[in-house]
Amino acid sequence: MKLLYTILFYIALPLILIRLIWRGIRSPNYWLRWPERFGRSAFLSDQTPVIWVHAVSVGEAEATRPLVKILLVDYPEHQILITTMTPTGSARVQLLYGDVTSISHCYSPYDVSFAVKRFLKQTHPQFGIIMETEIWPMMLLTCQQLNIPLVLANARMSERSAKGYSRFAVFTKTVLQSLHFIAAQTESDRQRFKQLGADIKKVHAIGNLKYEISLAMSLMEQATAMRIIWGSQRPIWIAASTHEGEEAMILNAARQIRSACPELLLIIVPRHPERFDKVSAISQKAGFKTLRRSENRPCPSDVQVLVVDTMGELPLFYAASDIAFVGGSLVPVGGHNILEPAALGRPIITGPHYFNFNDITKQFLKADAAILINNTEELAETVIMLFKSTAQRHNMGDAALKIIANSQGASKRLVNLIKRHITHHAQ
Repeated sequence: MKLLYTILFYIALPLILIRLIWRGIRSPNYWLRWPERFGRSAFLSDQTPVIWVHAVSVGEAEATRPLVKILLVDYPEHQILITTMTPTGSARVQLLYGDVTSISHCYSPYDVSFAVKRFLKQTHPQFGIIMETEIWPMMLLTCQQLNIPLVLANARMSERSAKGYSRFAVFTKTVLQSLHFIAAQTESDRQRFKQLGADIKKVHAIGNLKYEISLAMSLMEQATAMRIIWGSQRPIWIAASTHEGEEAMILNAARQIRSACPELLLIIVPRHPERFDKVSAISQKAGFKTLRRSENRPCPSDVQVLVVDTMGELPLFYAASDIAFVGGSLVPVGGHNILEPAALGRPIITGPHYFNFNDITKQFLKADAAILINNTEELAETVIMLFKSTAQRHNMGDAALKIIANSQGASKRLVNLIKRHITHHAQ
């Protein structure tokens, strides 16, 4: 099966490169640093021991913050190498850690033997931490061959994903058993990994690292200053991490909401940078007075839609909003992380397609910290209702903050497992 996987990946490689070129037309950063994608990293290890952390994109990079903070304290003699797969993930790592000399970044190589071996030969990690469920067979099996311990951290395994992996039961079991241990988010995830062949003694349910959100102390001050400029009493809601097809529904909802809240400001934050121009055009074509964040000018009272076409500012705009709709959920993308607005005490609205964050979202829905809507009409009705009820907004925000406070500690538990099962044995 390993041979078949390798052959199929080599066959697919030209298509992957064509896709990379195509994506580069809309986002030129995809054209940069191709040697890294084939294992030729700019990072060269010296005598300093290396801890490798892989975070595929923006959300996973953000989730590394509490973990990396602990690693820097507990492993002060180590260099930390963070890899990502996407330019947006790379930009997030640079934003978070660009001024930390003991942290480096490069792209993770494609999962082909020569690229993986070249990457590992250049970087020489003492051990690796793979965030979420980035199961790349060649990488995992090669690390096992080279005696490089790998940990699958903050791992989740949905029923849908488990069914897919179960089609290749023997190969999946071999790959999972190559891991030193798995730090799953929930007991349900732990049991699904067991069903797929992982050694249950090496699978631990430690909670979700994403609950440990670290927001800048100055964030609320900046948000308050923005609100004063916009009009402190102006109703503001945000539609964050939106995808193709959602903006039209959100703008239709905004039109209905404006009948009850004439001074409404809608903030739209598209998920992907290559869609910034298109979303701005959609808003203007729909008849809304639209301003782009990149214009770097004040947002006067006649602006109806603000399109955030910059990177790394989503927390600021969550903080500046009264209500947060989290996108990727009105279309079957699977939703996005609701924990950032939750950590700011904002009432949260989600669409029906939240399967990528199923357990988290259900927890918030059950605690009345989030509201589920199914279509444009329900979105409009819910936003209007929340604007009319300050008490409900506050109650939802308080419930969200309580969940966040009661769900932290996963990063410390993960590092304790690493010390117990990896670094203590290596000494």
